[in-house]
Amino acid sequence: MDKKKVIIIGGGITGLAAAYYLQKEAREKQLPIEVKLIEASGRLGGVISTEKRDGFIIERGPDSIIARKKSAMRLIEEVGLQDKIISNTAGKSYIYARGKLHTMPEGSFMGIPTKVTPFAVSGLFSPLGKLRAAGDFILPKSEPKTDQSLGVFFRRRLGDEVVENLIDPLLSGIYAGDIDELSLMALFPNFYEIEQKHRSLVIGLNKSMPKPPKTAAKKTGSKKGMFISLSTGLEELVQRVESRLEKGTVMKRTAVKKVEKTGEIYKVHFENGEVETADSVVITTDHFHALRMLSDYAFMEPFKHMPANSVANVAMAFPKSAIEKDIDGTGFLVSRNSDFRITACTWTHKKWPGTSPKDMALLRCYVGKPDDQEAVELSDDEIVELVLRDLNKTMNITAKPEFTIVTRWRKAMPQYTVGHLERIAIVKARLEQELPGICLAGGSFEGVGIPGCIDQAEAAVKKVIDYLE
Repeated sequence: MDKKKVIIIGGGITGLAAAYYLQKEAREKQLPIEVKLIEASGRLGGVISTEKRDGFIIERGPDSIIARKKSAMRLIEEVGLQDKIISNTAGKSYIYARGKLHTMPEGSFMGIPTKVTPFAVSGLFSPLGKLRAAGDFILPKSEPKTDQSLGVFFRRRLGDEVVENLIDPLLSGIYAGDIDELSLMALFPNFYEIEQKHRSLVIGLNKSMPKPPKTAAKKTGSKKGMFISLSTGLEELVQRVESRLEKGTVMKRTAVKKVEKTGEIYKVHFENGEVETADSVVITTDHFHALRMLSDYAFMEPFKHMPANSVANVAMAFPKSAIEKDIDGTGFLVSRNSDFRITACTWTHKKWPGTSPKDMALLRCYVGKPDDQEAVELSDDEIVELVLRDLNKTMNITAKPEFTIVTRWRKAMPQYTVGHLERIAIVKARLEQELPGICLAGGSFEGVGIPGCIDQAEAAVKKVIDYLE
C-alpha cells in the first residue's frame, strides 16, 4: 500500500497537536501516512513562549489554559505532564475605573452580575448605571438575529456603564478587540441562547450556571481558580509534544509560499524554490499567511478584510519591599474610559505563586488597546516608562524594576467581527468543494486560546483521515 503524505504548515500549538494526533492515529490504525510539519521560524510553539531568569518563570505569551475545556488537559496527559499541572490562585480581581481601583463585584460571570447585592454596593457604577442595569430583569428578549456585536447585545441588556466599566475590560482583555465590533455568535453564543430562553441574562445565568461546591474552599483554606498552567511553564508542553513526534517530522526555518492543486495531488511551494507534493495539507498559520498561500482561490477573499490586533506585554521583577501600596489580589483590568494606556496588570507572583522567588514580585502589564495600537511600536524603554507611570497611579511603585522583558505580538490577535461564523462556513464549504484535501485550523478560524486551537487540530486530523481513506 502506497504511503500517503500529509504536510502540516505552521508549528504553533494547532500544527503541533495535529502532527502528534495524526501520527498517533496512523500508528494505532496501521495507516500508511507520512507526516511533515513545516515551520517558517526557528522554533515551534507560536505565541507560547516561556523564559526562565533569576529564579522566575515568565510567560511571554499566554499564561494559562481554561480548565473546563478538556482538549488541552487531554494533550497534557498524552505527553505525560499531568504531574506538573498547577491551578491559579483565585484571589480578588480589580477594575480601574472612575479614578481608582474597585473590587470586581462578587458573582460576576464574564462581567455579567449573577448576585444583586455585591453589584448594588459596588463603587464601579453610578446609581443611574445600577438602575439601568436592573432593566435586564424587565426588558423583553431581543428579536432573533443571526449575529450582532457583543457591545450592542450587552448595552441593550445592561446599559453603557456596566459594559464600559466591567464587561469591556474583561472581554477586551481576552480578545484584544473592540466589543462594539466583535461577534456575539462567534465568541459567546451561549449568552444569546440564555436571553432567548430566559429573557433576563441575570436570571438565566443563575439558572444555568453550575453551583460551585461549598466545602472545597473551606477545607483547603484557599480557592482554586478556573485556569491551569504547568509548574515549569507552558513551553514545556510544546517541547514535550515535539519530542514525541517521529524523527524527521519537523522542518524549521522553511517558509511556504504557495499551495496549489494538480490533479489529485497538492504541490507545496517553498520560499527557497523547492516544491514538495502531498496527498493532503493542513494549514494552521494565521489567516494572512493562509490567504497568501491560497491566493489563486477567490473564496479566500474574506480573509483580506479580517483584522488582527497587536499587543505587547511587559514582565517586571521587583523586590516585594519596593511595592509601597501592596494590593490583596491577583491583578486589575482597566476601564476603556480611563486615561491609562495599559489595559491590564497581572500580579503574577500572587496568581501563580511558584513563578517567583519568595521575596520578589513579578508583574505583567499589557499595552495595545484597539484604538492605541501605536503603543506596541514604541521602544522597549518607552513602553516600560508608560507602564511604570500607570502603575504608580495605583501601587506607588517608585523603585526601578530589577529587570524587564518586553514582548510584542504583532497582528497576533485575530478579530472575530460580526458575521465571522457565516464567512468561515462559506470558506470551508468552498474549500471542501474545490480543495477537498486541504484543511484550515487555528486561532484565526474557529476558536482562539490553546484549547480552541487543539480542538481544531483534532477535527482536522479526523477530516484528513476520512479524506485519505
